[in-house]
Amino acid sequence: MSLRAFKGAIFHLTDDPALVGPGAATGWYPDGMLVVEGGHVLMAGDRVAVEAKLPAAVEVIDASDSLIIPGFVDTHIHFPQLDMIASYGEQLLDWLNRYTFPEEAKFADPAHAAECADFFLEELLRNGTTSALVYGTVHKQSADALFAAAYARGMRIAAGKALMDRNVPETVRDTAQSSDADSRALIADWHGKGRLVYAVTPRFAPACSDDQLTRAGQILKDFPDVLMHTHLSENTAEIAWVGDLYPDAKDYLDVYDRFGLVTNRSVFAHCIHLSGEEYQRMAEADSAVSFCPTSNLFLGSGLFDLKTAEKYGVKVGLGTDVGAGTSFSMLATMDEAYKVCHLKGHKLDAFKAFYLATLGGARALNMGHQIGSFEAGKEADFLVLDLAATPLLARRLKHCKSIEDILFVLAMLGDDRVIKETWIAGERRYSKA
Repeated sequence: MSLRAFKGAIFHLTDDPALVGPGAATGWYPDGMLVVEGGHVLMAGDRVAVEAKLPAAVEVIDASDSLIIPGFVDTHIHFPQLDMIASYGEQLLDWLNRYTFPEEAKFADPAHAAECADFFLEELLRNGTTSALVYGTVHKQSADALFAAAYARGMRIAAGKALMDRNVPETVRDTAQSSDADSRALIADWHGKGRLVYAVTPRFAPACSDDQLTRAGQILKDFPDVLMHTHLSENTAEIAWVGDLYPDAKDYLDVYDRFGLVTNRSVFAHCIHLSGEEYQRMAEADSAVSFCPTSNLFLGSGLFDLKTAEKYGVKVGLGTDVGAGTSFSMLATMDEAYKVCHLKGHKLDAFKAFYLATLGGARALNMGHQIGSFEAGKEADFLVLDLAATPLLARRLKHCKSIEDILFVLAMLGDDRVIKETWIAGERRYSKA
């Protein structure tokens, strides 16, 4: 088992700083060392103390001019939307019909799905995202292609084929029966293989029949460690549509709840327009929200209220939501999240922003015991950040007096250029050099 030590400034979070305070949540070692063995973290801390515990012959990788942090966790992203990112001018429902569904229809071709999966994962790695919860298309082969590509790279990826059997074009429609069979086959082939996780993936309530949602709920019962991933309360027209389709439901969340889809393994993207009762139900179920600021701003959907989610104790992670989101970069996504929170009347501090992008995202995906921080025994997914990635960044960082200042500047000015190296399970999978 390979033993490596990485020397440099090290930062990670061990808990939600909004709950326990930054002092209790922060691991910050300006002269630090991260030790990795067999793809897992052996220890991390002050370099002098760590070095005293290491054998003399250990391989030491010098990153003393850089900052080492855990890999980013993207809690909501669509890999089939690569070629329609930055499409002009529509809100959610028109955007889906005009751009999304025609693009996703192309994934009936396995070769196209495979080529896009490779590009998608390389783009994640280039941006420092080491784990993600990913939408495929309605086609089984889209999920097969993504899982195969992620398995080859050793990545911890959760994904599923989309479920859509009504109110969408025929080219991206399945049936309740075929979606059930395909989902179960994908679970058999990929779930638990390497570091892969299956996610039952209804597109959203208007696109799924009662039969399809019932079957999705049954899969969750039959496989108690798969995730559930869908959209919730993203757009006011969408919410009105759900109200028309389900006039007896208390609210949008109740539609999912009546089919057994509100659980401690459920991740709901967006959640911009939730009522207090919906937040309370999510908290009781221990469901999670994916906060997708770039997408919500791009489509004009609204502003997520992080403080209300915190008040109710709902788990939250950060999501890029590419292709409605306009960047794969979680740093750029933190930048937009800060602005959204400002518009909602509160300030998103740097510690909380990085928590949402690392350990908070991992906890939202029920992976907090495996990834998201440098606690001993966790999988060694981490980044080496270039603190001189651009002339402006290098100049600005010289004036920072604390790690909080450094992190905030990275979030506001950083992008893919900041990612010097991306390591997956102790192996380097991307290098800017």
